[in-house]
Amino acid sequence: MAAALGGLGLLQGRVRLAAAAAASSPLRRPGPRGLVRGGAACSPAGKGYSSEAKGEEELRVRYLEEENQGIVVLGLNRSRAKNALNKNLIKMMSKAVDALKSDKKVRTVIFRSEVPGIFCAGADLQERAKMHSSEVSSFVSKARATINEMANLPVPTIAAIDGTALGGGLELALACDIRVAASSAKMGLVETKLAIIPGAGGTQRLPRTIGVSLAKELIFSARIVDGEEAKSIGLISHVVEQNESGDAAYRRALALAQEFLPQGPLAIRVAKLAINQGMEVDLVTGLAIEEACYAQTIPTKDRIEGLLAFKEKRPPRYKGE
Repeated sequence: MAAALGGLGLLQGRVRLAAAAAASSPLRRPGPRGLVRGGAACSPAGKGYSSEAKGEEELRVRYLEEENQGIVVLGLNRSRAKNALNKNLIKMMSKAVDALKSDKKVRTVIFRSEVPGIFCAGADLQERAKMHSSEVSSFVSKARATINEMANLPVPTIAAIDGTALGGGLELALACDIRVAASSAKMGLVETKLAIIPGAGGTQRLPRTIGVSLAKELIFSARIVDGEEAKSIGLISHVVEQNESGDAAYRRALALAQEFLPQGPLAIRVAKLAINQGMEVDLVTGLAIEEACYAQTIPTKDRIEGLLAFKEKRPPRYKGE
């Protein structure tokens, strides 16, 4: 498995070569330049939680077990500050993401809140008010880098939005591959109310998600939308009615993660890479990227196991090799 996943590192270089080859082709069409590098209730839904999380931690990291093995849940837990992003929480998130990206047993990561009614209120403005202007720039840079690292995790990521996600909180969710929200959740990039702009990817990821014109409208107006409207404009993939436990979005996110578990783990990682890189370039270059990525799946043991399982009419037993 280590050798197979190590090949994914080499794949980054091959993807760049594929893009360069496509760029030199006379059939290449104009496109973007280059490639990007790249709950509410504290009681868990379902079985299989490990007991590693401690109640006082502002970020709870849980590795699920049993039938959910391979799913990791990162739970924001700053109840006294509505999960606002401060220096310590950003540091903890960075450390957790750094560990996850090199953990070959991780299959999907879910970001959620363990504070009822809130996902993340954005930056900690009380802490921000005490910062010198130079400190503000440094903090925003660190937050942006951490959220970028989240976006670049090699496995699927899901944001479970069971409450309010404003400013940096929504930027965190935008960095995830999939967003699920309760219909009662509130979302918005509200920075212009404070005479600043989104600084952790919001001005870039929101237009890529819902379109340029609508993204401008929402950012210019600092408008807040609920789950239903968020679904209608494409900001989230799924909207669910909130339940009595306040964790409906998390439960839906967990169900999605369970759908990913039976699939080939290397294939999912390579598929994410192909999609992420391909969306930043023109179609011809993107197809070259897909070709380079597909080639990486051909020599794997998992591919042979998939064919054998199909022939024998049984579920495949993938090992990530």
